[in-house]
Amino acid sequence: MTRIRKNAVAAVLGLLLVTPSPASAQGSKLDLTAPAPRLPDGTPDLSGVWQGGGSIGDISENLVPGERIVLLPAAKTLLDARLSKDDPEANCLPTGVPRIAPYPWRIVQTPTHTKATHIFFLFEANIHSYRQIFMDGRKHPADPDPTWYGHSIGRWEGNTLVIDTVGYNDKFWFDFKGHPHTEMLHTIERYTRKNVGTLVNEVTIEDPGAYVRPFKVTFTATLRPGDELMEYICQENNQDVAHIQGPTTAPGDPERTPGTLGAPTPK
Repeated sequence: MTRIRKNAVAAVLGLLLVTPSPASAQGSKLDLTAPAPRLPDGTPDLSGVWQGGGSIGDISENLVPGERIVLLPAAKTLLDARLSKDDPEANCLPTGVPRIAPYPWRIVQTPTHTKATHIFFLFEANIHSYRQIFMDGRKHPADPDPTWYGHSIGRWEGNTLVIDTVGYNDKFWFDFKGHPHTEMLHTIERYTRKNVGTLVNEVTIEDPGAYVRPFKVTFTATLRPGDELMEYICQENNQDVAHIQGPTTAPGDPERTPGTLGAPTPK
């Protein structure tokens, strides 16, 4: 290699070392309070890596003001009998809806140059699972096969993405507390990007097989600019379950009576 070429290569390498990547540059300059971006067709751009946006410890903590969770007797009995070690999420199974693992996740809208036909939620946690939301106007199948994430169809109502989902199995828990559901579960999620850095999700949960009436919960996800999803294989060297003992208890609330939504147990 000639000296001139060596010098050119060295100069390029030096530039790469001192120049921030597009992602990191975006993260350092991005105004998270700016108006939400839009795609060429005018619909909101929800894409990006997000943190939060679903239930984790106890779904009752995310109730919309004025809402209540009232379980049917059989569902209450099931909730009271559940043990922490049996939590499907702790055993590396999908979280279902509206639960989310405490790890980042990504929204992908495709295509972006015209009206989207699909939206995907890609999850870093557990088994690198994903949700597929059909945006092409199709209807739910008459008799969908029960699955962890159900059959989801979406539409835009102004600036809000509305996702209607049926066809769930009854295997996942709504939270670490163990709130149950049946295959009659029907969810309606309403995602609104309030600004660049904030995504609000309001979920209506309807399940006449487990709850006396529908109820609404709300969650907020925050954008993680410059971040990427990492590889995380829950099944690899999973040592948590052996240390999870006793009745279900929302993390950070060890005094709450198992199977209740009320105040801590009196001393």
